[in-house]
Amino acid sequence: MEIFGTNWNETDMKDLKNRILDTAAKDLEAIERALSDNLQPNLDLVSKVAEHILFSGGKRLRPLLMVLCARLCGYRGGYEHTFSVIFEYLHAATLLHDDLIDEATLRRGKPAAHTVWGSSTAVLVGDFLLARGLSIAAATGQPKIIEIIADITENMSQGEIHQLQRKGQLDLAEAEYLEIIRCKTAVLFQGACRISALLAEASEKKEMGLAAYGFHLGMAFQMVDDLLDYSESTAAIGKSVGADLKEGKLTLPVIYALQKAGTAERKKMEQIIMDDHFSAKAFETLKGMLRQHGGIAYTEDLATEHITKAKSALNLFDASETRDILMDIADYAVARKL
Repeated sequence: MEIFGTNWNETDMKDLKNRILDTAAKDLEAIERALSDNLQPNLDLVSKVAEHILFSGGKRLRPLLMVLCARLCGYRGGYEHTFSVIFEYLHAATLLHDDLIDEATLRRGKPAAHTVWGSSTAVLVGDFLLARGLSIAAATGQPKIIEIIADITENMSQGEIHQLQRKGQLDLAEAEYLEIIRCKTAVLFQGACRISALLAEASEKKEMGLAAYGFHLGMAFQMVDDLLDYSESTAAIGKSVGADLKEGKLTLPVIYALQKAGTAERKKMEQIIMDDHFSAKAFETLKGMLRQHGGIAYTEDLATEHITKAKSALNLFDASETRDILMDIADYAVARKL
């Protein structure tokens, strides 16, 4: 199987994933404990809903990035796992809110929280997780870190609003799509990596280097997520196949293919896209047209460019096991199968 210009086969991807998991095993265990220990709600209902979204199979990539980047900068304060949960709480909050806005029924292969406990509860627990993340950020005692976390929260909210405003609109431009995924995804990756340097009191050069690594990794990660909607099964991606289109979200493979298609082909694609109840056969037809008009290949190439930039940003750090695993994570971001 060739993926993104590199000859990755199933064994290569499995080996890469296992190498990451084996190297990060102790950190991932510590992150799991910290996620539970630092939740601290006063109500059982909040615990149930928060645990439903937090402990339903997430990768813990964002907190792991914070821990690894702190280690890369020589942090020895002992609170890296505690502070790392900020990013998983923020991420989980956005998932609760997004699923409600999108009227999604599945998340990570399980019923979306709002379908179990209702819309109001899902919104309020999401708000609780955002607030909990900010409270833990305040415990760092560093105003700049608090400012970064607040800015991330603002960006994610505005990204969601931007996407909501353009829901179902076929004239969404590539630049707008890129701005939406920057706000919704990349800023959280970027922040997780950047505040590690601040915790470690590293140089501004290292802070900016890790910020660049996180930004480009986040951009690529979201593009791959968007591609998976056109290549994987419901079981693999944990949500209904074609969910993005049914929710009115135009992602880069579609945006690019629409631009490149001729009038008749574009009209045919638009008819499928605008049908909220398109059939499996119609979706397969659309996927073929996305490949034919370069939407899949273009998205793969752009994601690969971002990963190349992410890995280049780590070159200012000395070679180490920690740098190696960050390089592996970048590779897996584009080679992965969920």
